[in-house]
Amino acid sequence: MNRIFSAALAVALVSVPFVSRAADAPRREPYGISLEGFAYPHPVHLLPVVNDGEQLSMAYMDVAPEQPNGRTVVLLHGRNFPSSYWADVIKMLNEAGYRVVVPDQIGFGKSSKPAGDLHFDNLARNTIALLDHLEIDKADIVAHSLGGMLGVRIARAYPDRVSHLVLTAPIGLEDYRLYVPPTPTEKIIETEDKLTADGYRKQLQTNYAIRLPSEAITPFIDARFNIKGSPDYPRWLRAFVSSGQMIYREPVAHEIPEITEPTLFIMGADDHNAPGRPNAPEALRPRMGQNAELAKAFAAKMPNARAEVIPDTGHLVFLEAPDKFKELVLGFLRR
Repeated sequence: MNRIFSAALAVALVSVPFVSRAADAPRREPYGISLEGFAYPHPVHLLPVVNDGEQLSMAYMDVAPEQPNGRTVVLLHGRNFPSSYWADVIKMLNEAGYRVVVPDQIGFGKSSKPAGDLHFDNLARNTIALLDHLEIDKADIVAHSLGGMLGVRIARAYPDRVSHLVLTAPIGLEDYRLYVPPTPTEKIIETEDKLTADGYRKQLQTNYAIRLPSEAITPFIDARFNIKGSPDYPRWLRAFVSSGQMIYREPVAHEIPEITEPTLFIMGADDHNAPGRPNAPEALRPRMGQNAELAKAFAAKMPNARAEVIPDTGHLVFLEAPDKFKELVLGFLRR
């Protein structure tokens, strides 16, 4: 537990300039909706992109190793997390000689929040545009949660650009439309706007079966709720809800068996995250989120894949079981 606590706390400290203080502490300025005021562990650059006619900026970190091995890893973040949460994984990969490229997808983190809807095809094109901009012909992809859905789309659409694919606690292993009725965007916006910081903390801890100390997830709470004071908050909220609708409307489960690149699923045994489950009919809810079993079933159907399930671990696999994650990822990438 001490090892897990230390790793998690380290991420928390590099990810956010300060944590909650006593009630008499000075009130801090709200973050901007591109997380202005929220610290990242490495310099952030911006790439201009155009999605559906809208001029946007894609934020990314590009971290070089001291002793390069000539290979690049792209890290793809989840829906509820700024890409700063990859700090320890960036360090792990750099120490092994990998250049590490860490984008914030459009709609997330320090990237632009579009007025239009989000689509996985656009996010995939943006990521390939970033590789082109950085003159990277081929990369390994390590993805988490929603990033796993994007990783699948990239591997299917651009197979010649992907060497290895690591899907870490991915969502999208099932088609949520089979369980959850469609919900109007405005209704979701209203629900999300009413969510409190305490409610969000409980939501993360419950949905993700997090095995970390509560303070370790404080940066994720801050990254979402300290932007509420921004005058552009409604724009952020609509983009956030659009990402949820993207997950629902654009499933990738049917594409996973067609992936030919070497693929490793790393699953937390206790991770039963299933977006939209509370809105599903009660009789269907227990069937959702059997993620470890779904990953094993997919790996058995794929030409070059395997699934590893880490016991006593939830959705934040690389923070909860960093040593095992390192062993699995580096061993797989060196194949």
